[in-house]
Amino acid sequence: MKTTAVRLYGKKDLRLESFDLPDIKPTEILAKVVSDSICMSSYKAANQGEEHKRVPNNINTNPIIIGHEFCLELLEIGEKWQNQYKSGDKYSIQPALNYQGALDAPGYSFEYIGGNATYIIIPEIVMIQKCLLPYEGEGYFSGSLAEPFSCVAGAFHENFRSNFDTHIHEMDIKKGGAMIIIAGGGPMGLAAIAYAVNRDITPRLLVITDVDQGRLDRAAALVKTSVAKEKGIELIYVNTANFKDPVYQLKTYNHGEGYDDVFIFAPVKFLVEQGTELLARMGCLNFFAGPSNPNFLANINFYNLHYEGHRLTGTSGGNTNDMKEVLEMFTKGKLNPEIMISHVGGLDSVIDTTLNLPQISGAKKLIYTHISMPLTDIRDFRKLGARDPLFAKLAEICDRHDGLWSVEAESYLLEHGKGIEV
Repeated sequence: MKTTAVRLYGKKDLRLESFDLPDIKPTEILAKVVSDSICMSSYKAANQGEEHKRVPNNINTNPIIIGHEFCLELLEIGEKWQNQYKSGDKYSIQPALNYQGALDAPGYSFEYIGGNATYIIIPEIVMIQKCLLPYEGEGYFSGSLAEPFSCVAGAFHENFRSNFDTHIHEMDIKKGGAMIIIAGGGPMGLAAIAYAVNRDITPRLLVITDVDQGRLDRAAALVKTSVAKEKGIELIYVNTANFKDPVYQLKTYNHGEGYDDVFIFAPVKFLVEQGTELLARMGCLNFFAGPSNPNFLANINFYNLHYEGHRLTGTSGGNTNDMKEVLEMFTKGKLNPEIMISHVGGLDSVIDTTLNLPQISGAKKLIYTHISMPLTDIRDFRKLGARDPLFAKLAEICDRHDGLWSVEAESYLLEHGKGIEV
């Protein structure tokens, strides 16, 4: 089986190329990747190359396929798994395998499995770790976005506070508490806002900060304050760009008090320190944004850690149960992952998108691996449609879905888009 894939050979050395996959072993599964969304973690891996914790040292001779937020269809099942899986079924993959303590993960560590490919071979350890997860919802793109949403779910579940009477940690955000997401206007922030509003454990107050009014406006349009209010949540979007004393002014939204749960969505020193100052007694700060700098440091008030019971945590990815949770929420319509998607492209747009991801505005960049298409902002479909009937039709479809990507748009692109060639 020949595949076309984006492979990493070294720092900033990504190549789109076609090559032959080996015949699958009895312990493996051959699959067709349909969609992948590009994560900032792939940008970090591409820039760090062999120095990345999950990337092998020999990628110059044994390159890996990048991309870890993908949805696929099974094609050929190895003998070992023929009683558990069948050809044609749709799956998502939890890349954090945690196999025997190793950091190896699809999209970072393997020659034949990654999201930015047309066809892949799923190794035995994915099935052993129960990380091949069925997705029964419509379309494919939701299956790709299950991984980033699972990271958010994992972060919420990781928050904790201590019960001094029992010394037992009470996990998750504080139900009915005050919560703030700092630098929450980006794609992962959008996922966090939607998840916070639509799950069972919700805060009474949810404050979202950013310094980009455009991002805040988009977030407010996608997760409306009126909808949150119906669920008993006071949702407030705040631009802190001109705040002289952010800590004081942000506390005014909670009657001068601190917050029970503080999430930091940007790896910025002063934001982390600001977050610790915003904590209420027994509050928990979650450093969600993964820094590229291995020596990233920020000051912590140990006086408050001791006397105010402040708690600090950080997460990197979700686990299999987190992913199952969000996939179920997708299927039941409790979460709408399409709110995260701002751009759509084909496999031949992956290299430029990955290497320049921080400079590209908007939210999630969704890739269809069997399609040739430049990365395109959904808002530009109408303009491009003046000379390209494909974009004209996609604009029409997105307009019917409040300007958002949809299963209808996906189906049309897969049927009428230009196929990838190398």
